[in-house]
Amino acid sequence: MVNMLKIAIDGPAGSGKSTVSKIIAEKLNINYLDTGAMYRMCTLKILNKNINLDDENKITEIIDKIDIKMENNVFYLDNKDVSEQIRDEKISKNVSKVAAIKFVREKMVDIQREIASNADVIMDGRDIGTHVLKESKNKFFLNASIEVRALRRYEELINKGVNVIKEEIIKDIAKRDKLDSEREFFPLIKADDAVEIDTSGLNINEVVDLIISKIGEKND
Repeated sequence: MVNMLKIAIDGPAGSGKSTVSKIIAEKLNINYLDTGAMYRMCTLKILNKNINLDDENKITEIIDKIDIKMENNVFYLDNKDVSEQIRDEKISKNVSKVAAIKFVREKMVDIQREIASNADVIMDGRDIGTHVLKESKNKFFLNASIEVRALRRYEELINKGVNVIKEEIIKDIAKRDKLDSEREFFPLIKADDAVEIDTSGLNINEVVDLIISKIGEKND
């Protein structure tokens, strides 16, 4: 059996993992799975149904039947393109709470592992190296100071024409960090065998090149 390439990229919000993962997928000609988008689609579904985020029974019922698809970086929820909707600030502020729900994580992890079992793949998220692809030998943990991560998010939103206050973004990211790192089921932590990279002083191409070089070393 041919060993397939499995790359796990973890890190907090704004560390650059999604952008880096997309570029690496293109350079290595492998599949990219945006696991964060999966949790965002779950959050959108729940909010659209006006379900209280503390009502885990109703959330379980909804998520058990959720229909999500990802094709060419377009995200479909119940056959509707929601690529723009899932990036809304309301989703960003609630996704960590939804992602902390045990059934939601189990359901999404099942889908993620099924995809990874059939193809070369790079995944980014919060628990890829510690849980989803814990057998992978290509694990990376990207990090950056909260100020740097907030500035990246601020510039991204400003470029989209969204009126935001940088101090509020810092508060939101700090809140997400706390929720992600303290949740009961598979919190955001660095895998023991992951290579940690501080992206604060690096540009995207430098991070990409560093990761690809490390992958080459690990797979020689």
